[in-house]
Amino acid sequence: MLRIDNLSQFNGSIEVNDSWNFPESKELLMHKIHAYPAKFPAFLTPKIVSYLKENNVKVNSIGDIFCGCGTSALESKLLGIDYLGYDINPVATLIAKAKSNIYSTEKISELYTEVIRESNKGKFLTPNKVLYHERIRYWFNEDNIIKLYRLKKSIYNVCPDGKYRILFLTAFSNILKACSKWLTKSIKPQIDPNKIPLDPYIAFKKQIRFIITANEEIKSIQTKNSRIKVRTQNILNIKPRENKVDLVITSPPYVTSYEYADLHQLSTLWLGFVDDYKELRKGTIGSEYAKAEHEIFRIENETSERIVKELFMVDKGKSKSVTKYFYDLDKTVDKTYSLLNENGYVAFVIGNTSYKGVYIDNAKVLIESFMNKGFKNIEVTKRKISSKILTPYRDKTGKFSNNKKGEKVYSHEFIIIAKKPSR
Repeated sequence: MLRIDNLSQFNGSIEVNDSWNFPESKELLMHKIHAYPAKFPAFLTPKIVSYLKENNVKVNSIGDIFCGCGTSALESKLLGIDYLGYDINPVATLIAKAKSNIYSTEKISELYTEVIRESNKGKFLTPNKVLYHERIRYWFNEDNIIKLYRLKKSIYNVCPDGKYRILFLTAFSNILKACSKWLTKSIKPQIDPNKIPLDPYIAFKKQIRFIITANEEIKSIQTKNSRIKVRTQNILNIKPRENKVDLVITSPPYVTSYEYADLHQLSTLWLGFVDDYKELRKGTIGSEYAKAEHEIFRIENETSERIVKELFMVDKGKSKSVTKYFYDLDKTVDKTYSLLNENGYVAFVIGNTSYKGVYIDNAKVLIESFMNKGFKNIEVTKRKISSKILTPYRDKTGKFSNNKKGEKVYSHEFIIIAKKPSR
């Protein structure tokens, strides 16, 4: 870890710390019960807690303000540490809640049998076109729409409200892309004209079997009691007065990266979280759609101001969305500070990138923001990105590409740890 007392000490070209690159053991199956883009590496949560413990810092509670699919939630549970997670995306928090519980295998099997029996009764009316968003008919054939409709209705009818319904809806959510025309492993919405979508009943059976195996693996590990809370909420809108934590571990959405609302549109629409999935774009930091046309965002951060000025020279539209991103990131640091107990710690994981020749030094922006907000004992290390599903290059226009002649995107990321001092 490199100690930063002055911003001039930080250089993004610091050497990679191999001890932060790879996990010491294989990732648990429960982390894989639902696909998720740019998933937070599971081993980082226990690694950060262990690092702080070596430095005589005791962690009794963990928060994650961009908790995504709940990787840090499950790891906190395994550590026996209380947890509070936030995410604006209801699909993400659904998965996070499902992953951070332990279940009865017998109960899962019984409910699965009942769901299939209920679905096969045929008592549900065949859904007519009025019931479905045009995007569902864009992505799914008629036969699969009917089968998915019956599965979903059966889950709600059979599974009691609570953790088992959440688990079964997560299983349902994860089969949607396989049962659609969505191009497999694509990081953007794209139809594969040659794809033969899976039968929903076959896909669902396979998914439940995987979940049972994952659950049995978790049950074989001796876990400690801990309270896990996951909330569907925009971190920028919370007022942290109670439920403060000792450590915030998080990885914010990366600038000029994915449109998460677009990637999760199938689940969002099928599960009825919103009428129009595009609504979820508006509150997401880093989204192309997050900027307000007539608002001026003032950032008291010299590093971000320099980057925005350079971007303005090559792409005025992108400079506006990046300005909003940095503005929100700065507000996020404010919220993090207020969420922490005195002498609490924050650990942010973030990567740097380039766009049309402009180097976007997110790590340095974040370090400067930490300094401006009063954080102390700032330390930084650098790791390789090894397991995130992403397209690693950009072409000359700034679009994601598989062409190795383009600019490398997010090949490394930084772990930035800082302390909130006592008053």
